[in-house]
Amino acid sequence: MPRVAAIDCGTNSIRLLIADVDLDSGALTDVVRRMLVVRLGQGVDRTGEFAPEALERTLAATAEYAEQCREHGVESIRFVATSATRDARNRDEFIEGVRERLGVAPEVITGAEEAQLSFRGALSALDASRPGPYLVVDLGGGSTELVLGDLAPEAVHSMDVGCVRMTERHLHADPPAVAQVAAAQADVRAALDAAMVDVPLGGARTLVGLAGTITTVTAHALDLDEYSREAINGTELSIDVAARSCEELLAANHDGRTAMPFMHPGRVDVIGAGALVWREVMLRVRDEVASQGGALDTAVTSEHDILDGIAFSAAERH
Repeated sequence: MPRVAAIDCGTNSIRLLIADVDLDSGALTDVVRRMLVVRLGQGVDRTGEFAPEALERTLAATAEYAEQCREHGVESIRFVATSATRDARNRDEFIEGVRERLGVAPEVITGAEEAQLSFRGALSALDASRPGPYLVVDLGGGSTELVLGDLAPEAVHSMDVGCVRMTERHLHADPPAVAQVAAAQADVRAALDAAMVDVPLGGARTLVGLAGTITTVTAHALDLDEYSREAINGTELSIDVAARSCEELLAANHDGRTAMPFMHPGRVDVIGAGALVWREVMLRVRDEVASQGGALDTAVTSEHDILDGIAFSAAERH
């Protein structure tokens, strides 16, 4: 079993998974799983460039991860950069900085490849009794990927809406004003309209949500005393309950969100926007399935996502 390192560098966080991968059985055994909020995408939606302080934070985290890779005897590393890096004009400075610290260059992947890796990671640990087709939703800081399929992706779309992008673009008050929320909703709904050209949302039979916004919404719905991957992973919530959790997070002020025992400090200022996006996606999917005579009233939360997909791909390359 090769020991690999998967690094997912998004708009809000940079995450590391060191794992032993058995490709024959499809088993992945965690050695290290870490997440640091570095906000690489700070201001990118407005300026089109990485801010110097955001680059500094992200490269410092990369150096820390490089040390852990050496310490744990990693044989293969794959570093994937997503939405913010796709959008930044000065991405070459970031790419060279990562190469110097880690010894490998980051791969700036497309939204479609991001969706495919997320789908693979989610399905690697999904309860096999759940029916397909599966709609996997990976809600990040700068983009949200939608991928529909059974054993493999059949339709994918990447929307330029995410928790950081929507916060910076619309939600400036604390808590956000009614007009700001309405503007953000209109933005997300327009993105979903465009997504449906590529992804027939009404064809889903199981809805699976990934990444920090959705796991935090789930932690809130479960009223957890602390963040627990074990408690969150595989949780199935009714869409009504999950939507209510989203509404409460969006309506809370900064101090209220900070006081929530499961809340990561790096999500406090962007969770409201992320919750708004997830609520809009869930309600749209439910409506589209109903319009085709079906019923989809629940959403499953997975702690297995693009990071797991990157680890499997790194093992295959090795």
